[in-house]
Amino acid sequence: MHTRASLVEGPPDSASPQVVWLHRVLVSAAKKHASDIHVHAGSRIKIRRHGELVDLSKDTLSAADAEVILSASLYAWQREHLRKHGEVDFAYEVPNVGRYRVNVYRSQSGLSGAYHYIPAKPPELDELGLPDSVRRLVNHQNGIVLLTGPSGCGKTSTMAALVNVINHDREDHILSIEDPIEYVHPSKRCVINQRQIQRHTKSFAAALKSALREDPDIICIGELRDLETISLALSAAETGHLVLGTLHTQGAVRTINRVIGAYPSRQQPQIRTMLSESLRAVLSQKLLPRADGEGVVLAYELLLMNHAAANLIRENRTFQLGSVLQTGRNAGMRSFDDSLRELVQKQLITKRVAALNSDNPKLFA
Repeated sequence: MHTRASLVEGPPDSASPQVVWLHRVLVSAAKKHASDIHVHAGSRIKIRRHGELVDLSKDTLSAADAEVILSASLYAWQREHLRKHGEVDFAYEVPNVGRYRVNVYRSQSGLSGAYHYIPAKPPELDELGLPDSVRRLVNHQNGIVLLTGPSGCGKTSTMAALVNVINHDREDHILSIEDPIEYVHPSKRCVINQRQIQRHTKSFAAALKSALREDPDIICIGELRDLETISLALSAAETGHLVLGTLHTQGAVRTINRVIGAYPSRQQPQIRTMLSESLRAVLSQKLLPRADGEGVVLAYELLLMNHAAANLIRENRTFQLGSVLQTGRNAGMRSFDDSLRELVQKQLITKRVAALNSDNPKLFA
């Protein structure tokens, strides 16, 4: 049985001077509401606050100090993984502060670490700025829902919010495959098992192969990063499971083309048919700087599958999906440009920011 403690990638010796120093840095960053902390060899400690990178300290961290501090915060298996691969991903928890997704890596200047803050509790959808139509994405009993966007756009938070909805509303078995585990979900009405790559399973593909023998109802995949993982996810969606997965793509059209394009050309007609039958929705996100400079705000695009969208995918006419987004507004669909226009009207973002993030900048000229 996985307890909360077993999921925590804490330090071997939390009382060591190096780890105490690191915790002080993370506590100081938390008080400033930083989303990310950068501990870099040969640089000042920097934090990302409201989307901007600023100095947390005035002193430069030497390469030798960075090596000692970051190494002291690793378990033996993490140090070995770092030695072999030059980088290691894990989750890290600081008591009374929170949890962090961490990447420690080697670069020309030495050992460095990036810490991304994860709140203690999974967020609610309305806290993220997402509408009720997104909540309905988990009403399906099978199929695949894709959550997409660039790094740092909030995909993991949206996934966690959807898992939280299922955990409150349904009585199912949720199997989550992550790299690393970020939000920790206690089992409520659902039974939730979270597996971490390298720690509990070899890879996303390996975990998915065994998933169908573990009787899941919902499978959450931290990243659809290769053809084998995509193929296994689609197969799981076809065989009666609801699959939630993330991709580093922007927009519904690019996401669908990316999934189809991952396959050899001879297989793509078959995959278009498979995707037209199993895809339930594509939610794409961007975090944009607020007009008042006080943080970021979410812009999103939501494609809900219907007969028109399925036909366009099957017939290799995904470039026409924009018309489906327009005609589906009453059903809860929204294009990025619609979302950007609303944010401009509410004076939450500037026209310049909207133009920079639109496929049709002239709309905001």
